[in-house]
Amino acid sequence: QVQLVESGGGLVQAGGSLRLACAASGPTLLTSTVAWFRQAPGKEREFVSLIKWRSSITDYADSVKGRFTISSDNAKKMVYLQMNSLKPEDTAVYYCTAGGPIASRSSDQYNYWGQGTRVTISS
Repeated sequence: QVQLVESGGGLVQAGGSLRLACAASGPTLLTSTVAWFRQAPGKEREFVSLIKWRSSITDYADSVKGRFTISSDNAKKMVYLQMNSLKPEDTAVYYCTAGGPIASRSSDQYNYWGQGTRVTISS
């Protein structure tokens, strides 16, 4: 099955930047969409961004639009999330996930999940 491993999380001050990475392996041609979700303490998992890696179509949650950028390096089977102008409300565990051709903001549309990388933004 497809394996996903996130990296790049850490602790930064508000206004700073982080770049998250998602490394994919296995039968990645079974997937069409890679998305980032996040889960803050005591809150439900929420959509952050997605990319349809064959066409480079992207989507962003309103809360991160203009601050975050998703991209892929298909030859390396990598997806990145560049996070700028970080806010304390961005604090969460960030998960990389992959699914089929539907560019969905719903977590139940994705088949494969990484174990997450923690992002903490201090105020």
